[in-house]
Amino acid sequence: MIRVTRLDGTGLLVNIDQITWIEFNPDTVIALANGEKLLVRDTPDDIVRRVQEYKRGLGLPPVRDRRGEATALRAVE
Repeated sequence: MIRVTRLDGTGLLVNIDQITWIEFNPDTVIALANGEKLLVRDTPDDIVRRVQEYKRGLGLPPVRDRRGEATALRAVE
């Protein structure tokens, strides 16, 4: 799980396995597998960095995109 901050300033822990995509235009929206969407203050880059750090801490290999580049999540603009 990673920590994010809602727009009202309250903290929230998000299960990274439930994140399907992140949108930023202008607010950051995290979409979860159950259809719920979270509006957060955190930037998409911060969220991706936290996911990568979390996975590294578990010793998991990074997720790779279609080009073979390491990525944690797909960002949607």
